[in-house]
Amino acid sequence: MSDCLFCKIVEKKIPAKIVYEDDETLAFDDINPQAPVHTLVIPKKHVAAVQAYGPQDQLLIGQLLLACTKVAKGKGLAESGYRLVANTGRDGGQTVFHLHFHLMGGRQMGWPPG
Repeated sequence: MSDCLFCKIVEKKIPAKIVYEDDETLAFDDINPQAPVHTLVIPKKHVAAVQAYGPQDQLLIGQLLLACTKVAKGKGLAESGYRLVANTGRDGGQTVFHLHFHLMGGRQMGWPPG
């Protein structure tokens, strides 16, 4: 999608601190971190939000979650724990309409989150 910020990062048209990449996913550090570790994990395929996925996307969803676990391990969070959040829709706090997981850790996370 030509006007999508995250698609431009996937296409390397906008710089980002990429911490993980495979054929289907990309992970980069958030430019406005809300925790000591705050990384965004996205599918390279443009999908606006969780509800835009269908049964044909089951493999991609699994790959996306596996990428999250790889990033967490690479960031040293696998043992201590981390939070994985997908804001969905305007009321859910989504501001970039390309599905992304916020992987946050490096400190104790509070509950409720928001």
